[in-house]
Amino acid sequence: MQFRQQALSKLQSSDDIDLPVRFARPQGWLVLTVTFAVVIAASVWAVTGTVSSTLTAPGILTHGQGSYVLQSPVAGQVTELLAEEGRRVPADAPLLKVRTAQGTSVVRTLAAGRLTALVAGIGSVVTTGADVAAVERIDNADDPLMAVLYVPADSGPAVPVGARVDLTVQSVPAQRYGVLRGRVESVGRTGQSPQRITAFLGSSQLGGHFSRPGRPLAVLVRLDRSPDTASGYTWSSVPGPPHPVESMTLATGAVRLAEQHPIDWLLP
Repeated sequence: MQFRQQALSKLQSSDDIDLPVRFARPQGWLVLTVTFAVVIAASVWAVTGTVSSTLTAPGILTHGQGSYVLQSPVAGQVTELLAEEGRRVPADAPLLKVRTAQGTSVVRTLAAGRLTALVAGIGSVVTTGADVAAVERIDNADDPLMAVLYVPADSGPAVPVGARVDLTVQSVPAQRYGVLRGRVESVGRTGQSPQRITAFLGSSQLGGHFSRPGRPLAVLVRLDRSPDTASGYTWSSVPGPPHPVESMTLATGAVRLAEQHPIDWLLP
């Protein structure tokens, strides 16, 4: 009762009637103002700002015409190798000799290119239709390299033609020489089976490697050329490596996807 009487007498007192009523402290107004400013700035950025993302995919440096696998037309034992890996060979060039029951037969190339692999060695026995070599199709010695990236099928449609690509080349230390520059030339529309990748790259091992997660889409990347580098291509760290880069070298590509406004993520 004593406390109640004190409270009632306090309410009945007229001494505090003229005092101003304080609805909020100055600190509260400051917090409210800052919050309002942040909300406005975020809204403006969501509408006018842009955000870019990247898609990383494995790939390989090669020539645009791909490779082919050469198969033995006869069965027998290899007695002589007539070409060396890494050398350019013309069409119908002799690659190896095979001794058969009917005599000696010569296995020849189908089209001009660079001999990337000789599967058969001297003394090995081959059967009819067995893979004996892989040849990368090249018309001229100065044909430019390209890169083929194998992108997951569900991510392929998001890759725009002309997008910038940074390639980390397996044989080139990126921390020292940087990454290789390029742009997307084309995006495949159908998934690549292991057999199709093998036919293009001339390697069943690569066919299995690139199709491991599923049937990817092939993204062709045209490399930026530069006369000021030893490799003939543009690198993020000029002048790049002091040696040329070879075809059939594994690489990892980071594709810069189209820029989007943040508000697009919220809209259906």
